[in-house]
Amino acid sequence: MINWKNIKEQLQNFLKSELEKTGLKRVTVGLSGGLDSAVVAILCKETFGENMSCVLMPSQFSSKESIDDAIELCEKFNIKYEIKSIAPMVESYIENMDEDRLRIGNFSARMRMSVLYDISSRDSSIVVGTSNKSELLLGYGTIFGDIACAINPIGQIYKSDEFEFAKYLDVTEAIINKKPSADLWEGQSDEEELGYSYKEMDEVLKLLVDEKKTRKEVANLGYNEELINLLEHKMKTNAFKGKLPVIANIKWS
Repeated sequence: MINWKNIKEQLQNFLKSELEKTGLKRVTVGLSGGLDSAVVAILCKETFGENMSCVLMPSQFSSKESIDDAIELCEKFNIKYEIKSIAPMVESYIENMDEDRLRIGNFSARMRMSVLYDISSRDSSIVVGTSNKSELLLGYGTIFGDIACAINPIGQIYKSDEFEFAKYLDVTEAIINKKPSADLWEGQSDEEELGYSYKEMDEVLKLLVDEKKTRKEVANLGYNEELINLLEHKMKTNAFKGKLPVIANIKWS
Protein backbone atom coordinates (compact mmCIF):
# COMPACT_ATOMS: atom_id res chain seq x y z
CA MET A 1 0.00 0.00 0.00
CA ILE A 2 1.50 3.33 -1.10
CA ASN A 3 1.63 6.04 1.56
CA TRP A 4 0.26 8.90 -0.56
CA LYS A 5 0.43 11.38 2.31
CA ASN A 6 4.19 10.85 2.45
CA ILE A 7 4.49 11.04 -1.35
CA LYS A 8 2.56 14.30 -1.41
CA GLU A 9 4.79 15.84 1.26
CA GLN A 10 7.92 14.77 -0.64
CA LEU A 11 6.62 16.30 -3.87
CA GLN A 12 5.65 19.55 -2.19
CA ASN A 13 9.12 19.82 -0.66
CA PHE A 14 10.60 19.12 -4.09
CA LEU A 15 8.50 21.84 -5.70
CA LYS A 16 9.40 24.40 -3.04
CA SER A 17 13.09 23.57 -3.17
CA GLU A 18 13.37 23.64 -6.97
CA LEU A 19 11.45 26.90 -7.33
CA GLU A 20 13.60 28.52 -4.63
CA LYS A 21 16.75 27.61 -6.60
CA THR A 22 15.53 29.70 -9.55
CA GLY A 23 14.96 32.84 -7.49
CA LEU A 24 11.42 33.07 -8.89
CA LYS A 25 8.17 32.97 -6.92
CA ARG A 26 5.59 31.53 -9.30
CA VAL A 27 4.80 28.39 -11.31
CA THR A 28 2.69 27.80 -14.42
CA VAL A 29 0.89 24.58 -15.34
CA GLY A 30 -0.67 23.62 -18.66
CA LEU A 31 -4.04 22.10 -17.78
CA SER A 32 -5.55 19.71 -20.32
CA GLY A 33 -8.51 18.25 -18.47
CA GLY A 34 -6.63 14.98 -18.05
CA LEU A 35 -5.38 13.15 -14.96
CA ASP A 36 -1.69 14.09 -15.05
CA SER A 37 -2.11 17.84 -15.29
CA ALA A 38 -4.92 17.74 -12.73
CA VAL A 39 -2.66 16.04 -10.18
CA VAL A 40 0.15 18.52 -10.84
CA ALA A 41 -2.21 21.51 -10.68
CA ILE A 42 -3.54 20.47 -7.26
CA LEU A 43 -0.02 19.81 -5.95
CA CYS A 44 1.08 23.26 -7.11
CA LYS A 45 -2.01 24.97 -5.73
CA GLU A 46 -1.56 23.38 -2.30
CA THR A 47 2.17 24.20 -2.37
CA PHE A 48 2.20 27.74 -3.77
CA GLY A 49 -1.33 29.03 -3.24
CA GLU A 50 -1.92 32.18 -5.29
CA ASN A 51 1.58 31.98 -6.76
CA MET A 52 0.48 29.45 -9.34
CA SER A 53 -1.87 29.50 -12.29
CA CYS A 54 -3.03 27.25 -15.08
CA VAL A 55 -3.33 27.75 -18.81
CA LEU A 56 -5.94 25.90 -20.88
CA MET A 57 -4.87 25.69 -24.54
CA PRO A 58 -7.56 24.06 -26.69
CA SER A 59 -7.24 23.58 -30.42
CA GLN A 60 -9.97 23.01 -32.98
CA PHE A 61 -9.44 19.28 -32.36
CA SER A 62 -9.89 19.40 -28.57
CA SER A 63 -13.05 17.98 -27.05
CA LYS A 64 -15.38 20.35 -25.24
CA GLU A 65 -15.37 17.85 -22.38
CA SER A 66 -11.65 18.46 -21.78
CA ILE A 67 -12.12 22.20 -21.33
CA ASP A 68 -15.21 21.70 -19.16
CA ASP A 69 -13.37 19.22 -16.93
CA ALA A 70 -10.35 21.52 -16.59
CA ILE A 71 -12.54 24.47 -15.63
CA GLU A 72 -14.47 22.35 -13.11
CA LEU A 73 -11.18 21.36 -11.46
CA CYS A 74 -10.02 25.00 -11.28
CA GLU A 75 -13.30 26.11 -9.75
CA LYS A 76 -13.26 23.30 -7.19
CA PHE A 77 -9.73 24.15 -5.99
CA ASN A 78 -9.94 27.91 -6.57
CA ILE A 79 -7.13 27.82 -9.12
CA LYS A 80 -6.53 30.86 -11.32
CA TYR A 81 -6.68 30.02 -15.01
CA GLU A 82 -6.80 31.55 -18.45
CA ILE A 83 -7.78 30.10 -21.82
CA LYS A 84 -5.49 30.60 -24.81
CA SER A 85 -6.68 28.87 -27.97
CA ILE A 86 -3.94 27.52 -30.24
CA ALA A 87 -6.46 26.93 -33.05
CA PRO A 88 -5.32 29.92 -35.18
CA MET A 89 -1.67 28.82 -35.01
CA VAL A 90 -2.52 25.25 -35.89
CA GLU A 91 -4.95 26.25 -38.65
CA SER A 92 -2.34 28.44 -40.34
CA TYR A 93 0.02 25.49 -40.72
CA ILE A 94 -1.89 22.21 -41.04
CA GLU A 95 -2.77 22.76 -44.70
CA ASN A 96 0.76 21.46 -45.33
CA MET A 97 0.20 18.27 -43.36
CA ASP A 98 -2.13 16.27 -45.61
CA GLU A 99 -4.39 15.39 -42.67
CA ASP A 100 -1.60 13.45 -40.92
CA ARG A 101 -3.09 13.19 -37.42
CA LEU A 102 0.19 12.34 -35.70
CA ARG A 103 2.02 15.31 -37.21
CA ILE A 104 -0.87 17.63 -36.38
CA GLY A 105 -0.94 16.27 -32.82
CA ASN A 106 2.79 16.79 -32.34
CA PHE A 107 2.64 20.28 -33.85
CA SER A 108 -0.26 21.15 -31.54
CA ALA A 109 1.71 19.93 -28.51
CA ARG A 110 4.64 22.15 -29.49
CA MET A 111 2.38 25.15 -30.01
CA ARG A 112 0.96 24.62 -26.53
CA MET A 113 4.43 24.55 -25.02
CA SER A 114 5.40 27.71 -26.92
CA VAL A 115 2.39 29.48 -25.43
CA LEU A 116 3.07 28.07 -21.98
CA TYR A 117 6.69 29.22 -21.97
CA ASP A 118 5.72 32.66 -23.23
CA ILE A 119 3.19 33.01 -20.41
CA SER A 120 5.77 31.81 -17.89
CA SER A 121 8.09 34.55 -19.20
CA ARG A 122 5.31 37.12 -18.87
CA ASP A 123 4.60 36.02 -15.29
CA SER A 124 8.22 35.42 -14.23
CA SER A 125 7.36 31.82 -13.42
CA ILE A 126 8.62 28.35 -14.28
CA VAL A 127 6.77 25.66 -16.22
CA VAL A 128 5.91 22.56 -14.20
CA GLY A 129 5.80 19.31 -16.17
CA THR A 130 2.92 16.84 -16.22
CA SER A 131 4.40 13.63 -17.72
CA ASN A 132 4.15 10.45 -15.62
CA LYS A 133 6.77 7.70 -15.43
CA SER A 134 4.97 5.36 -17.85
CA GLU A 135 4.87 8.02 -20.56
CA LEU A 136 8.49 9.06 -20.01
CA LEU A 137 9.80 5.49 -20.15
CA LEU A 138 7.89 4.72 -23.35
CA GLY A 139 8.52 8.08 -24.99
CA TYR A 140 4.77 8.57 -25.22
CA GLY A 141 4.92 12.31 -25.57
CA THR A 142 6.13 15.03 -27.92
CA ILE A 143 9.74 16.11 -27.59
CA PHE A 144 9.83 19.90 -27.10
CA GLY A 145 6.07 19.62 -26.64
CA ASP A 146 4.25 18.18 -23.63
CA ILE A 147 7.48 16.60 -22.35
CA ALA A 148 9.18 20.02 -22.03
CA CYS A 149 9.29 21.63 -18.59
CA ALA A 150 11.58 23.14 -15.97
CA ILE A 151 10.69 20.65 -13.21
CA ASN A 152 8.46 17.58 -13.02
CA PRO A 153 6.93 16.32 -9.75
CA ILE A 154 5.22 13.18 -11.12
CA GLY A 155 7.91 11.70 -13.38
CA GLN A 156 8.51 8.83 -10.92
CA ILE A 157 4.83 7.85 -10.60
CA TYR A 158 3.47 5.15 -12.90
CA LYS A 159 0.19 6.02 -14.62
CA SER A 160 -1.70 3.08 -13.10
CA ASP A 161 -0.65 4.18 -9.59
CA GLU A 162 -1.48 7.79 -10.31
CA PHE A 163 -5.22 7.07 -10.25
CA GLU A 164 -4.91 6.25 -6.55
CA PHE A 165 -2.95 9.45 -5.95
CA ALA A 166 -5.61 11.42 -7.82
CA LYS A 167 -8.30 10.00 -5.55
CA TYR A 168 -6.21 10.91 -2.51
CA LEU A 169 -5.92 14.48 -3.82
CA ASP A 170 -9.69 14.57 -4.46
CA VAL A 171 -9.42 15.15 -8.22
CA THR A 172 -12.87 15.56 -9.75
CA GLU A 173 -14.72 12.36 -10.69
CA ALA A 174 -15.07 13.37 -14.33
CA ILE A 175 -11.29 13.43 -14.75
CA ILE A 176 -10.59 10.27 -12.77
CA ASN A 177 -13.20 8.26 -14.67
CA LYS A 178 -12.34 9.28 -18.24
CA LYS A 179 -10.14 7.21 -20.54
CA PRO A 180 -6.51 8.40 -20.60
CA SER A 181 -6.07 10.60 -23.67
CA ALA A 182 -3.64 13.22 -24.94
CA ASP A 183 -6.71 14.76 -26.64
CA LEU A 184 -4.74 15.28 -29.85
CA TRP A 185 -7.79 14.47 -31.96
CA GLU A 186 -11.41 13.51 -31.39
CA GLY A 187 -11.77 10.10 -29.78
CA GLN A 188 -8.02 9.61 -29.32
CA SER A 189 -7.14 7.08 -26.60
CA ASP A 190 -3.68 6.41 -25.17
CA GLU A 191 -4.38 2.77 -24.39
CA GLU A 192 -5.97 2.04 -27.77
CA GLU A 193 -2.95 3.55 -29.52
CA LEU A 194 -0.49 1.57 -27.40
CA GLY A 195 -2.54 -1.62 -27.63
CA TYR A 196 -2.52 -2.40 -23.90
CA SER A 197 -3.90 -0.90 -20.70
CA TYR A 198 -1.61 1.11 -18.44
CA LYS A 199 -2.13 -1.52 -15.75
CA GLU A 200 -0.80 -4.24 -18.07
CA MET A 201 2.13 -2.13 -19.25
CA ASP A 202 3.08 -0.84 -15.81
CA GLU A 203 3.24 -4.33 -14.31
CA VAL A 204 5.87 -5.28 -16.88
CA LEU A 205 7.68 -1.92 -16.73
CA LYS A 206 8.09 -2.26 -12.96
CA LEU A 207 9.72 -5.65 -13.45
CA LEU A 208 12.01 -4.50 -16.27
CA VAL A 209 12.93 -1.08 -14.88
CA ASP A 210 12.52 -1.13 -11.10
CA GLU A 211 13.43 -4.76 -10.44
CA LYS A 212 15.87 -4.93 -13.39
CA LYS A 213 14.65 -8.32 -14.52
CA THR A 214 15.63 -9.61 -17.96
CA ARG A 215 13.14 -10.12 -20.76
CA LYS A 216 13.42 -13.89 -20.22
CA GLU A 217 12.80 -13.61 -16.48
CA VAL A 218 9.68 -11.50 -17.07
CA ALA A 219 8.40 -13.94 -19.71
CA ASN A 220 8.96 -16.85 -17.32
CA LEU A 221 6.61 -15.11 -14.89
CA GLY A 222 3.85 -15.57 -17.45
CA TYR A 223 3.73 -12.13 -19.07
CA ASN A 224 2.91 -11.67 -22.75
CA GLU A 225 6.12 -11.76 -24.81
CA GLU A 226 4.68 -9.41 -27.43
CA LEU A 227 4.02 -6.85 -24.71
CA ILE A 228 7.53 -7.27 -23.28
CA ASN A 229 9.06 -6.80 -26.75
CA LEU A 230 6.89 -3.74 -27.42
CA LEU A 231 7.88 -2.05 -24.16
CA GLU A 232 11.58 -2.78 -24.57
CA HIS A 233 11.48 -1.49 -28.15
CA LYS A 234 9.74 1.73 -27.16
CA MET A 235 12.09 2.36 -24.24
CA LYS A 236 15.11 1.88 -26.48
CA THR A 237 13.98 3.86 -29.51
CA ASN A 238 12.48 6.76 -27.52
CA ALA A 239 15.21 7.12 -24.89
CA PHE A 240 16.55 10.21 -26.69
CA LYS A 241 13.40 12.14 -25.73
CA GLY A 242 14.45 12.17 -22.10
CA LYS A 243 17.98 13.42 -22.70
CA LEU A 244 19.60 16.73 -23.50
CA PRO A 245 20.80 17.01 -27.12
CA VAL A 246 24.03 15.10 -27.69
CA ILE A 247 26.90 17.48 -28.45
CA ALA A 248 29.88 16.28 -30.49
CA ASN A 249 33.08 15.86 -28.51
CA ILE A 250 35.80 17.49 -30.62
CA LYS A 251 39.51 16.75 -30.18
CA TRP A 252 41.31 19.99 -31.01
CA SER A 253 44.79 18.50 -31.12
